Amino acid sequence: MATRRLRIPQPPAQAIAQGVAAIKQEMDLPLAFPPEVEAAAAQAAAAPRLPGLDRTDIPLVTVDPPGAMDLDQALHVERRGDGYRVHYAIADVGAFVAPGDPVDLEAHRRGETLYGANDKIPLHPKVLSEGAASLLPGELRPALLWTIDLDATGEGVAVDVRRARVRSRARLDYDGVQARVDAGGADPLWALVREVGVLREQRERRRGGISLPLPEQEARQDADGRWRLAFRARQPVEDWNEQLSLLTGMAAAHLMVQAKIGLLRTLPKPAPDAIARLRRTAAALDIPWPQALSYPEFIRALDPSHPRDVAMMTACTTVLRGAGYVAFDGALPDQPMHWPLAAEYAHATAPLRRLADRHVGELCVALCAGEAPPAWVRAALPALPATMQAAGARAGRYERAVLDLVEAVTLQPHLGEDYEGAIVEASPRDPRAGIVMLRAPAIEARVTGEAPLPVGERVRVRLVEADPATRTTRFAWPA
Repeated sequence: MATRRLRIPQPPAQAIAQGVAAIKQEMDLPLAFPPEVEAAAAQAAAAPRLPGLDRTDIPLVTVDPPGAMDLDQALHVERRGDGYRVHYAIADVGAFVAPGDPVDLEAHRRGETLYGANDKIPLHPKVLSEGAASLLPGELRPALLWTIDLDATGEGVAVDVRRARVRSRARLDYDGVQARVDAGGADPLWALVREVGVLREQRERRRGGISLPLPEQEARQDADGRWRLAFRARQPVEDWNEQLSLLTGMAAAHLMVQAKIGLLRTLPKPAPDAIARLRRTAAALDIPWPQALSYPEFIRALDPSHPRDVAMMTACTTVLRGAGYVAFDGALPDQPMHWPLAAEYAHATAPLRRLADRHVGELCVALCAGEAPPAWVRAALPALPATMQAAGARAGRYERAVLDLVEAVTLQPHLGEDYEGAIVEASPRDPRAGIVMLRAPAIEARVTGEAPLPVGERVRVRLVEADPATRTTRFAWPA
């Protein structure tokens, strides 16, 4: 639900690389794994605990951003009567990492992988996360194999997860798959993925679930060496795959809620006064919001290509805050729901990159086998919410700092120039300060005005500050 996301497909310029190094130092981020952790990871990579069940017959594939090597998920969808069977294989970190070993202890200190400018600070050593544990094509891998049966409407009717040996057939990327889908030359698998994805999106809407398709920023280096920012359109195949991941997370939540033990990802329903404030914002932006139209229905009616609607979407993120984790054992939590999804949900599909997912996966394997929850998972549950909350906050600070740096480096040569943009936010404390969104270059940055900012209107602003040292960018209105 973040308002800003950044991708940098190429190696960063020297100024960006130096700035990222400074950010890592300021935040005291781990720059390398301790030698004993690397040694333990290398030893584990050489001798994984392979399960007895062989499901290499399933023609699984992975689909990720280009160049990704930490491949957590591989998928396959097939028809089953008038419904569907979804196979979602998740990297089995537990086949390499034992509770309390050096890799496990270091993962608890890190919590999750941090992403910066064309690099990352991984949760696990790369010999595992990009090597032996990653679902790389053509390689025999241990996995947690989820099998989820759906009816003709996309509703789940059965779920099972167990350890299995798998082999991915191909490593694909979103843009390449979408191009083949659009040209009519894609593997028949993707027609089924689309069918299931669309059905799950329809069920989400019927549940009252929501998503905010805010633009994603991407930094690219031109042939002349200059860095430019652009907004990247999200491919439909990303949405379809996301629905399979959400389906798996909801299935995991269902298993744990039934057993009254687990770890849920939660987000509470916003207070009525927060929705009332959003209705006032819509009125100020001259965006119709009939009283009978619910918040999710209103969100779905917005168009991210229109500045006023983007301003409204930005305002709507204020009620989608407060996400957290809740552990439970013996009694269900008072608030188990993830309100934007309108469902109970768990993080279960990214154990190479997120600590909590390994614990959820291990618990679900035991529950499906009719076994008692692993003692080490039960012992770890109480502390996991705080560990994950701290890790998520650190990841957010790091991503914001890197994005601010890239914007400042990109814009520094253009001080004093004017740009067309749209005001998407004004500060409640000072309506003369807020956020302007530019399309070219793709920037969301601070803007200050001589009068209250005209939220939702197209404006002309002047770049008055772009300092990579402080990672500060600011525009002035009017230009």
